[in-house]
Amino acid sequence: MDLTTTYMGLQLKSPLVVGASAPLSENLDNIKRIQDAEGAAIVLHSFFQEQLQKEKLDLANNLNKTTDVFHVGEEEYLNHIRKAKEVTGIPIIASINVSDLGDWAYYSKKMEQAGADAIELNIYNVPTNFEQSSAQLEQNYIDIVKTIKANVSIPIALKISPFFSNMAYIAKQFADHGADALVLFNRFYQPDIDLEKLAVSPNLLLSTSQDMRLPLRWIAILYGRIDSDFAATSGIKKAEDVIKMIMVGANVTMIVGALLRYGISYLVDLRSEIVEWMEKHDYQSIKEIQGSISQINCSGDSAFERVQYIKALQTYHPIWSKNI
Repeated sequence: MDLTTTYMGLQLKSPLVVGASAPLSENLDNIKRIQDAEGAAIVLHSFFQEQLQKEKLDLANNLNKTTDVFHVGEEEYLNHIRKAKEVTGIPIIASINVSDLGDWAYYSKKMEQAGADAIELNIYNVPTNFEQSSAQLEQNYIDIVKTIKANVSIPIALKISPFFSNMAYIAKQFADHGADALVLFNRFYQPDIDLEKLAVSPNLLLSTSQDMRLPLRWIAILYGRIDSDFAATSGIKKAEDVIKMIMVGANVTMIVGALLRYGISYLVDLRSEIVEWMEKHDYQSIKEIQGSISQINCSGDSAFERVQYIKALQTYHPIWSKNI
């Protein structure tokens, strides 16, 4: 059974890529366990813009308090890339989390020199400027991609949120300006209120299989229409989730929440179940599956669009209605 796939020119032994997560990749022993469990590649935990700024700027007190949570600095992260490459034979993808360009052109080059096989660029920006237009915001994204792409020779994946007025248009712009892959989608973590402390508190909830519907829909729409690879992320827990994402056009799936729940060895189960499904349905390779149920390969263009919305509303019946 051939599970191999290609992602940004990287030859991978399966679509099972471990996504960015500090608990999974900060420890070198975990990175070795991921390789032993047949993980195809690893996206390292993100190096944040605030970490770089903390080392280079005299920050205000409130920002210094915010960045007390960071454990590593610039050189420590670069050394982690080098050591990860030493202990594994699978691709290591560095991750940077940024809201504006800053010094990332300079630092991304250092990541390449440290041995990173690719960079995942996570532009995590919740717009709150009432004077900034959507066009200005989108141009900021494009400028970041163009600048970093011009400074490195390794591929760049862009991880984005779904909150654009025209996802099809902006996805094409990102691909046209240098993004070798799009990672769909970033989940913005929503804060909560601590009623005892009367303060805003962080609240990280792991994704569920329901969260995969949005990236599944958009990968299906974009596949074959823009010059980009696709990584699916959010809610991928089971082998059938992986298969669905490949069917709509994903090159790889990013596994995080399932591994945090069940452990790194769960990768072995996922791989085994994918093989079992493929054997049952007479598929010989991942390449046979990829994109087979994308919009471009469906008989009607509306399969992933408005007609399904109408059909869902018209065919749903609550459980209690069956007793009437």
